[in-house]
Amino acid sequence: MVQKVAVVTGSNKGLGFAIVKGLCQRFDGIVYLTARDKTRGLEAVKKLNEIGLRPEFHILEVTDRESISEFADFIKKRHGGFDVLVNNAAMLEWDAVYPSYDVAKRTIDVNYRSVLTIEELLYPLLRDGARVVNVSSNCGHLSNLRNQKWIETLKSVDLTTDKLNGFVDDYLQSVRNGTFRKEDFADEGKHAEHRVAKIGVTALTFIQQRKYYKRNISINAVYPGHIKTDMAQGGGQIDADEAAKVVLYLILEASPNLKGTFMWHDRKLVDWLDAEDKDGVHYCKGLW
Repeated sequence: MVQKVAVVTGSNKGLGFAIVKGLCQRFDGIVYLTARDKTRGLEAVKKLNEIGLRPEFHILEVTDRESISEFADFIKKRHGGFDVLVNNAAMLEWDAVYPSYDVAKRTIDVNYRSVLTIEELLYPLLRDGARVVNVSSNCGHLSNLRNQKWIETLKSVDLTTDKLNGFVDDYLQSVRNGTFRKEDFADEGKHAEHRVAKIGVTALTFIQQRKYYKRNISINAVYPGHIKTDMAQGGGQIDADEAAKVVLYLILEASPNLKGTFMWHDRKLVDWLDAEDKDGVHYCKGLW
């Protein structure tokens, strides 16, 4: 019998670490804790070993195509494929409320474009019936936008990856050439780079689900809540173990028919197309 395999990106700390811990406790198979830094990754594995859990470690730098390719080769040779993928790796430079082009590009490369490369190189190894969870944010809801051109593009039923990339590139170009407009975003455009990246991740989830539907692969996006991590300046509301529960639900408990959705931390399915969101429930105020 083929052994099942799960992979969690950016999992040496915070939410990713909590997801790996939960999978080690409940997933019937091998769990890969991945990180870009070998020392930190092995330290994370040691912490889990100390409580009787046995994840495997593999280095994975999600912005490095060669690193992803090497990991894909490893998975293919050792396991032939895999069954669970959590795209969790992310970054945020808190002090750059209105970031420079370099900061904006770096954030988008980690939080969004890495998922495109992972799709290209790792998704072909997903087995039939696999589950993918893209970790998004309340900043990834469409109501974070005010630019009607962008909204109409993203709401299109035939949205493609190329069109989505066009939206991302439009934002980056505006930062680069000094035409960035705060009024194109909610909350005066604070950390627009994070909003653009996470909107990209959520929208990409729907595009990916359409592509892989015939292979019976479930791909969903999730906002796990305001977590107490180093990405939650000022303190989060819930700890990482609690936030991980909704991700673990999507992997281990949810119906396989649940596909192409945006799930909130309380397991409610959110209407991503509700760009108005008049009550301000879904867009992130003060980033969260």
